[in-house]
Amino acid sequence: MDACSDALYEFEGIDKGVSKRTIQLDIQNMRSEKLGYNAPIVVTDKKFYTYDDPEYSITQLPFSDQDLNKLNDAVDILKQFQGFSHFSEMSGLIQKLENKIYTEQSKERSIIHIDKNEHLKGLEHLNQLYHVIQKKQVIKIEYQSFTARRSNPIYFFPYLLKEFNNRWFLVGKHKSKKSKLITLALDRIHSIEVKEQMQFLDDPDFDPDEYYQPVIGVTVNEGLKARSVVLKFDRLNAPYVITKPLHPSQQIIEKGNDGITVRLNVIPNYELERVLLGFGPSLEVVSPPSLRKRISELIQKSFKVYCSEID
Repeated sequence: MDACSDALYEFEGIDKGVSKRTIQLDIQNMRSEKLGYNAPIVVTDKKFYTYDDPEYSITQLPFSDQDLNKLNDAVDILKQFQGFSHFSEMSGLIQKLENKIYTEQSKERSIIHIDKNEHLKGLEHLNQLYHVIQKKQVIKIEYQSFTARRSNPIYFFPYLLKEFNNRWFLVGKHKSKKSKLITLALDRIHSIEVKEQMQFLDDPDFDPDEYYQPVIGVTVNEGLKARSVVLKFDRLNAPYVITKPLHPSQQIIEKGNDGITVRLNVIPNYELERVLLGFGPSLEVVSPPSLRKRISELIQKSFKVYCSEID
């Protein structure tokens, strides 16, 4: 009763508590088919409730025929809105639902395979960080960067969870560096402790859409402005760049039989370099000169690695 009352207050703000009668009715409903659970709840020592099957979970139940029919109806309704710009981001969700329904109904292998990495470190922090951001709480993080020999404590004001390239990041401000936004990788976080007595420092001017608009990825080199980046792609890779732009600002400035030349308006950063290097000899950085020189140096270093192996 105490645990349920605490959870009800934490997530819903209801402080009336939960009665013993309510708990008993909930357990009764979980045991029955009323909610589709049929939970194998048993009593041990005449006072402890547990699942007879340790692997059982109400969050991993198969869909009933009624559930699948309702989901099919929901997907049909959602499909009607795909032409509207407001629902343009729903297409991926609709495909996931259709795939789940097909798998459940046919018991066949999936038609769609979504790229994911369930073994990524740091994913266990997502739920807690989501709630501390929502409640605007200060946290103490044990954080170890890739270059540090050991972890160090950081008092942090969290503002945003951001995903990029299958990795999650926490964006906010360091207690000792309040003027600068900092990005922390979740896989480098060892532990999180909520500091309820500390005052949270918010930044009402922080707009994630505006903040990340001029970059690819999560690294924003503050103090720098977006600049024109001109790239030339060969004929083989041109269709990929046209159909999947590197950045929303991408514009085609020249198109010919040998390939295309595009312009991006971005702030150069680490993620941009990685994207460009991924095209290998299919890409030439035309400008700015500083980025062209940087990519050239990285390619030469890579070349020396392979040359040493050949020697």
